[in-house]
Amino acid sequence: MTLSQPPEAAPPVRSMPRLLGQLALGAFLLLAGISHLTFNRDAFQAQVPSWVPLEPDLVVVLSGIAEITLGLALLALHRWRVAVGWTVAAFFVAIFPGNISQFVTATDSFGLNSDLSRGIRLAFQPLLVLWALWATGAWRYRRSRAAVRRSRIAGR
Repeated sequence: MTLSQPPEAAPPVRSMPRLLGQLALGAFLLLAGISHLTFNRDAFQAQVPSWVPLEPDLVVVLSGIAEITLGLALLALHRWRVAVGWTVAAFFVAIFPGNISQFVTATDSFGLNSDLSRGIRLAFQPLLVLWALWATGAWRYRRSRAAVRRSRIAGR
């Protein structure tokens, strides 16, 4: 590295609120995944949209395994937190159509028995995406990497 080249962007420094947010999201996903495989399995099956070309139980089992894996990754893989953060955010985006389907088809599940309650749930899904990106520092890391690239281009 020369003086004219800025250093590579390092993963963001951990703050206590971000760490606690990451751990809380990990615990939330771990519990949600376990509930997919055990005590809420039927409720989750009711939420699988009819247009999904797989058996509802298989979808619930696979999403439960994914949530357990992502929850454990958030709890244990701190060195990889940025990649895990993007993966968790992508997972929340991937399951969003199922939440939209629940709203559109007026499917009652988990006490979501009105358009208002299902609509509120829809509003919270993007917040989960933001939570994953904020708590892991993924968005901040992306921005710092972009700044490094811009400064390199400007320095040429």
